[in-house]
Formats: sequence, structure tokens, C-alpha cells
Amino acid sequence: MGIEVGGLLGLIILVLDVYAIVKTVGSGSSTGSKVVWVVLILLLPVIGFLLWLVAGPSRPARA
Repeated sequence: MGIEVGGLLGLIILVLDVYAIVKTVGSGSSTGSKVVWVVLILLLPVIGFLLWLVAGPSRPARA
């Protein structure tokens, strides 16, 4: 049962990371900023995604 749960969790992380990368590449940030975020997400999938959620590029200011 552990393999199925680990595989599902890995798939969810993969989908979230791909989503974050697509959103980052499509953002209006500078190319250097995009590259840094994509590399961070690829090297540290879980932590990189969480950091992207909190401080990712082109986050609109909340009123």
C-alpha cells in the first residue's frame, strides 16, 4: 500500500510543479527571475513549489 500512496503523492507534486513552471514562464517577470524560479522548482520540487506559492514572480498586490 505504501507504493501506491507514494506514487500518488509523487504524481500530485509533479502536476503542481508543472503548473508552477507554466505560470512562471508565462508571467511578466524578467527572464533572469523566471530562470531562477524554474531552476528552484526543478531542484527542490516541494520546497520550491511552496516558496513559489508564497513569493513567486508577478504576484499581484492584494488590496
